[in-house]
Order: sequence, then structure tokens, then C-alpha cells
Amino acid sequence: MELPHCVQPVVLTGRSLNLDSFISVARHHAPVSISPEAMEAMVRSRELADRISREKRVVYGITTGFGDFANVAVPEDMSAQLSTNLILSHAVGTGDPYSEEQVRGMMLLRANALCVGISGVRPILVTMLVDMLNKGVTPVVPQKGSLGASGDLAPLSHMGLVLLGKGKAIYQGVEYEGAKAMELAGIPALDTLVSKEGLGMTNGTCAMTSVGALYLYDALQAADLADIIASVSFTALGGQLDAFQERMHTARGHKGQIQVAKNIRLLTAEGEILTKSQHARVQDAYALRCIPQVHGAVRDALAYVKEKVEIELNAVTDNPLMFTEDEAVISGGNFHGEPMALPFDFLGIACAELASISERRTERMVNAALSNGLTPFLTTKAGVNSGYMIVQYSAASMASENKVFAHPACVDTIPSSANQEDFVSMGTTAARKAGLILENTRSVLAYELLTACQAVDIRRRVGPWGEGLSPAVAAVYDKVRAVIPFMEEDREIRLDIEQIEKLVRSGELELAVRERIPEFV
Repeated sequence: MELPHCVQPVVLTGRSLNLDSFISVARHHAPVSISPEAMEAMVRSRELADRISREKRVVYGITTGFGDFANVAVPEDMSAQLSTNLILSHAVGTGDPYSEEQVRGMMLLRANALCVGISGVRPILVTMLVDMLNKGVTPVVPQKGSLGASGDLAPLSHMGLVLLGKGKAIYQGVEYEGAKAMELAGIPALDTLVSKEGLGMTNGTCAMTSVGALYLYDALQAADLADIIASVSFTALGGQLDAFQERMHTARGHKGQIQVAKNIRLLTAEGEILTKSQHARVQDAYALRCIPQVHGAVRDALAYVKEKVEIELNAVTDNPLMFTEDEAVISGGNFHGEPMALPFDFLGIACAELASISERRTERMVNAALSNGLTPFLTTKAGVNSGYMIVQYSAASMASENKVFAHPACVDTIPSSANQEDFVSMGTTAARKAGLILENTRSVLAYELLTACQAVDIRRRVGPWGEGLSPAVAAVYDKVRAVIPFMEEDREIRLDIEQIEKLVRSGELELAVRERIPEFV
């Protein structure tokens, strides 16, 4: 995977994270610290929470129970137990655990939100989260159990258990009981939380946002790959370049479409095969001709998702919020995941579209009725050999599976907490299934690239358009051929699939292209 633009230490202020800095910490373990201003803001906020508790003001989550128990008063001497019990009782997730990078992202986002200083928690909670990030203690958090409203209660409770020396955590690649992991890392665990801290730790969209942000980052890479791989297929099929003229796309005006058309022009420039294949047809089928319109729409969708994600990376999403300037404590719904649920469903749908059009290009290359003169299934000895026949089957299977996963999670809701929480977002489900779609999509793109390189070699044999590739397409082709030879006769293609999957996910193809075309975006 390609690194973010610059992996540097990250200073938490509550308002300064972006997608690159988030990835730097979650995936690449960039060191984290807390700004002095954030520490001061958290101290002031905690002082207000203590004052409210002493004065027995009626404030949700400080002097009352939670959810449908909001009308149940809690004595001051039980407020610490109230917060601790919230973590213990809400850690009810199940299923496979989130990846370490996903949980690191959750910890980072929770720490950053608390740094704003309107959540009423002690600074020590944020200090502990930062220490866990820097020393590599990662809570084990099950993936299933969040409705995405009242925040990601179950996942964040599992995360919070480790601060109390409970639950489980990964340290230096080994799973331990939470207390042992913290001990080995030299981080003292807490005996208890205090008033408001249970909500401060668990109310929020940190799980869905972390998961979705990581998938978004990889989807942006997939969009680049889609353009790159499409240019190889376009070359093999002798596509018609008129449809990519700049004036065609500025006439419509969509930014992503204009960008993709430019990318294809850059990627295919100076290629002999394409130069000689021009005017062979009046126009191509949509899978070739409409690459800018489809890939461009995906890029515009991802830009929208990124805009929303970068807002949420710096959002305060717990409840209630405490404003020290006038000591107002306001109960609201910032924990609700709807602002992320829609974008993450959109993310999944956009990725599914990349896979669908990619599979159609693969089909055109293996289908002799559509391939503009290539051999059936890209074989050299048809009949005895099946060639790339079943490569397209597998790509079609994944593209179709994506259509099932692409059904929006956010259109579903189910009431909870005795109908107090009567409309939920399912945002965490949206984020998780976007990842399933993305992984299928990257595989479909890999299958297209494998097929396209075989098709290029067949094209060179059958003519009549010469053999030369553009510099960018040649660089991509050479990367593939360095690990996967031309298939003269059927062989154990499983091994080729393993290699192409690895190459597509490595970031090497994008780097090879950018070395030759700095303007590629």
C-alpha cells in the first residue's frame, strides 16, 4: 500500500486531523502527542463536571442513568461506579475482531474528540490512549454489535475495557488479558472511571469512522488503479481516443470526468498500437468509451466521502456536551451515525461500480465476438486450452456479489433502549460492508490487469497495429511480466492470481506510473 504523502508525528488538538495524518497513525504508527492547549481545555472541562456532580445538578450521564434510565437519579458516591458499569455492561460485541489498524484508528479518534475539551473527562484518559498508541497496545474489539446511534457503544466499550485492565489486547503481536498487556507496556491501568467518563469513552462514531476512513483511503488508491488498468485494456482492445478529447469532457463539466479523461490521455500517449488502431471503428462500447464518465463519477463520490470523513475526524460526538464559557450542559445527538452512514454506503456503491465496469472490460478481452480480433479466451491453442475463460467467471462472481453488498445499510433502522433510541443509523454496518466491496473490487481490477497483459501479447501476435505501448502502459506491463509470464498453454493459474493480487495492492503500479507521468492524479 502506498504511504500517505508524509508520515510525520501527529499532535492532537481536537481539530487538526486529516485523512493522511489519520492513516499515518492508524496504519503506519506515527508517534502521537497532545497539544498544551488541548490539555488545558480538558482540565477546565473536567473541573466543570466535578462541580456539577458536587452540586447535584440534574445532568444526563453524570447524575442520571443512561438511555431509558435518563430519569433515574444516581447518588454522587455512585457516579464512578455508574461510568465503570457502562463500560462493563456495554462490551457485548461478537464476531471476528477488527484489525489492529482499525482499532488504532478508533483510539486516535476518541482521543482527538476528547481533546476539544467539552466532554468532561479527565486528561489521563486521553494520555492513556496516546500511550497505548505509541507503545503498541491495541484492544481486541469484536466487529459486530453496533447500531451506529448513541455512538458505537459496544465496540468502544471493548476498547475502554483495556484502560481498566480488563478485556483483551494485542501487544507486540501477542494477545494478552488487558491488564497484562498494559503491564508489559508500562501503562498503569485505571481502577475505575469517574462521572461522565463512561459516556466520554463510548458515545461516538469512532468505530465506524475509523473503519470507513481506512477503506476510503484504499478506495482512492483503487480509483487510481482503475484508470491505470483500464489504459492497458484500452490498448489491448485498440480503443478509440476521440472520446477522451478534453473539450468533450469540459462540455459537461464534472471534475472527476475531466480528470479521468486527462489521465487516460496521459497514460496512453505515444503508444504505437493505439496510434495505428484509430478510426478502426466509429465508436467503442460503453465499458471503453465511458471510462471518464464512470470512473469520474466514482472519483467525485470519493471526494464527497472524503470531505465528510475529514469533518468527522475532528468531530465531538459524545453526549452531553459541556461548555465551560457559560457552564451549559447540552444533551443532543452528536453521537448519531447518519452523517457517516450515508457516505459509507455511497463509498461501497462507488467501489461496486468500479468493479462492474472493470469486469465488462475483462469480458470484452476474452470474448472473440467483442475483442476486435483477439483470440477466443486469449488462447494460443483453443480447445485443448481454456485460457482466461474462468478468470472472467471469477471477476463476474465478485462483481455480482458486490451488488448484494451495495444495498444501503442506512435505509434500515431498528428501535433500541426501550424505544428511547428509536431511529438508528447502521453506519458501522455501512462502513464494514464497504470494505467487503472494496476488497472484491481490488480483486476484479487485478483480474482485469492479468487479462489485459495477456491480451496485449496476443494483440502483438495477431496485429495489425504493431507492438509498441505507451511509456506508462509499458511500465505497468513490465511490472506484471516481471512476476507473471505470458500463458502459452494452460497452467496452474492460481499462482498467477496470487501474484497479481499482491502486485495490485502493493502500490508499485501507481509509483511506476507517476515516475513517468508526474501529472497523473
